[in-house]
Amino acid sequence: MLIEIPEVLSSQTLQQCRDLLACAPWADGLITAGTQSAQVKNNWQLPEQTQQCQALRSIISDALSQNALFLSAALPKRIFPPLFNRYEGEHNTFGNHIDNAVRHCTLSGQRVRTDLSATVFLSDPDSYEGGELVIEDTYGQHAVKLAAGDMVLYPGSSLHRVEPVTRGARLASFFWIESMVRETERRRLLFEMDMAILELRNTQGDCTPAINLTGCYHNLLRMWADV
Repeated sequence: MLIEIPEVLSSQTLQQCRDLLACAPWADGLITAGTQSAQVKNNWQLPEQTQQCQALRSIISDALSQNALFLSAALPKRIFPPLFNRYEGEHNTFGNHIDNAVRHCTLSGQRVRTDLSATVFLSDPDSYEGGELVIEDTYGQHAVKLAAGDMVLYPGSSLHRVEPVTRGARLASFFWIESMVRETERRRLLFEMDMAILELRNTQGDCTPAINLTGCYHNLLRMWADV
């Protein structure tokens, strides 16, 4: 399930991120690459120990905690602290790869199972050429290049890549989520049910069917969630 979530970052918050990134000490993206991805990764990344990274992580995390669509789709149990990358010049691409199943946070020592991968776009799409995030699944390839402040959420098991940036710079935040509901299909079912309940409540109010469906949703979540 691939979900686009608009306006995760407001224009004001987005500008804060850009100001921090403008003076960031970028390093080779290989600092977090696994054995396979190191063969195809060629970008810049913001080191985790920098002040800019810590400030940016707080901004992104706060935004995620207030986004109802993200919370419904991901049902997050743990979120790997957001990372930040830059594609520009000769460091402009990331070939086909699958994210590691478990990520280890060096600062906290916590391990996070990567049920979901996420990218928050920080550059306006017309400010650079190329740089599409291409995600492959059983339905084919999906090229994603969203407005600044928007996010895409997709299964961590997906084969994906970032196409070469041929003009400008592509800035983004990326991270992984361990969901309370591990199975993709169960998580998808809960998300679709939650969206249907929301639509029903918006059109019919808190009618009896809406209340009953809400009860079914929470009983399923109670049965499937690992907290």
